[in-house]
Amino acid sequence: MQSTLLQHREAVATTRDYTLIAVGSLLQAISVIVFLAPADLASGGVSGLAVIVNQLVPGLPIGAIVLVLNLPLFRLGIRTLGGLRFFVRTIVTVAMYSVLMVVLAAAGIKSVTGDIVLNTLFGAIIGGVGMGLVFRAKSTTGGTDVLTQILLRWRGIPLSQGYLITDAAVMLLAGLIFGWEKALYALIALYVTGLVAEATSEGVGVTRTVTVITQAPDLVAAAVMTHMGRGVTRWTATGAYTGQERPILFIVISRAEVAVLKSIIYDADPHAFFVIGQAHEVYGEGFKQFERR
Repeated sequence: MQSTLLQHREAVATTRDYTLIAVGSLLQAISVIVFLAPADLASGGVSGLAVIVNQLVPGLPIGAIVLVLNLPLFRLGIRTLGGLRFFVRTIVTVAMYSVLMVVLAAAGIKSVTGDIVLNTLFGAIIGGVGMGLVFRAKSTTGGTDVLTQILLRWRGIPLSQGYLITDAAVMLLAGLIFGWEKALYALIALYVTGLVAEATSEGVGVTRTVTVITQAPDLVAAAVMTHMGRGVTRWTATGAYTGQERPILFIVISRAEVAVLKSIIYDADPHAFFVIGQAHEVYGEGFKQFERR
């Protein structure tokens, strides 16, 4: 019975992941064919390089170029980012992404605007959402996505910064081919894509952590638990200057609850010292529930 349940959960998770891959690949194909390529925006990565090659050799479809350029990177990916499962999902993603770009181009899908700013922003946002969905499915679209994932895992470099590092050569080439003004727009698109992909794959950081040093810890804790329904953790620390023990409260809240908490702290202890920080992810009661992926 338990084995059957586990198999069912695995099947549901796999179906969900491949659905995300399909949707993400379509969004990225739309980003390139409808917005970036028509505006001559080579926003980094293998896709950007494919746009440049297509400009030099117009007869070569962008999707086919992407597929060919990804082949050398597959070996690196399978050795560093998850073995066979990564390899299979990345192969599927790259294949879908490439085929969808060829299909969209063959169908005569064209840009909806000639405004380079709109092409930059919408290409970056749509492509970033698609990329983030692919990352959530434990896959990549190949190319420099592989390299940025490696930087993220080995060095903790955020996706947005990773793309800037790995795609510098492509941006330089784009400047030489399309002109430096379009290269600058492409650089903006590259950075926005990384930010949107990061937010889509890992969630927007809207959770706040609050550390409160107060002489009225009981009042603050009671008010938070009663009026906000949030848990409070309390411990005692020693002030380095005074040598006196001081109670400290640790509270995790949503961004919308910050003003309420400030009011509670002020009413209980106007002289309290507190620090508000941002948590990347929070799991547990009242927040996201942890599940093995």
